[in-house]
Amino acid sequence: MKFRLKSALLGLALLSLPAAAGAETVKVGVAAGDDEVIWQQVKEVAAKDGLDVELIVFNDYLLPNAALDAGDLDANSFQHKPFLENEVRTKGYELTAIADTIVAPIGLYSNKVDDVADIPQGGQIGVANDPSNGGRGLLLLEAEGLIELRDGAGILPTPLDITANPRDLRIVELDAAQLPRSLDDLDAAVVNNNYAVLADLKPSDAIAIEPAIDNPYGNVIAVRTADKDKPVFDRLVAAYHSDEIRKFIEDHFKGALIPAF
Repeated sequence: MKFRLKSALLGLALLSLPAAAGAETVKVGVAAGDDEVIWQQVKEVAAKDGLDVELIVFNDYLLPNAALDAGDLDANSFQHKPFLENEVRTKGYELTAIADTIVAPIGLYSNKVDDVADIPQGGQIGVANDPSNGGRGLLLLEAEGLIELRDGAGILPTPLDITANPRDLRIVELDAAQLPRSLDDLDAAVVNNNYAVLADLKPSDAIAIEPAIDNPYGNVIAVRTADKDKPVFDRLVAAYHSDEIRKFIEDHFKGALIPAF
């Protein structure tokens, strides 16, 4: 059965203002939190060009691509490139990235220790249970010397790729949205930036953070592959890639998010 927006999208809010007479409308799915904040600004910039951006806000990583592939959205903007590539490969979605947006370095957070060196033997470390974000978390743990991954694991490693674990850490895979709420039960967790913000966690709170330079996890605007050359998307990308949005990201997020355009 075709995925229909009105009946199947749970836990989301529709943010829209009356469109100007004659304005072209594009419906964009975004993640709650940072993406939503940025896209509210993009909406204002696009309106100056006569483009009405209707925002659909999701609290779940699994729904926006399903909605886009089904035709209930015109575009979405919530995911990094490896996540999109994995969704296309595993679910058969015919979706394409048309523009870069931001890089959001993820962090390792803890309510129990103040330094990676203090994570105890046998400690429990939370990572996201989806392949791309889970792999990203494992790569951060490897960068911090907590584990080693097999050669050739690439940017989508799984716990099965761990070849050395000197502290006998237990890797706990949870839904990405649950990780901040699980910090009291874990010794540490790798938390995606947007969920960290919703939980009032700041990058400065992290005991380790992903590098921003040469980061392969840049976020993108995605559309259906068949629609990628529609002129309306040139206007949408131009609004996002404007000087106003670059300045807003730099001023508002102060390095927690970095323009990737």
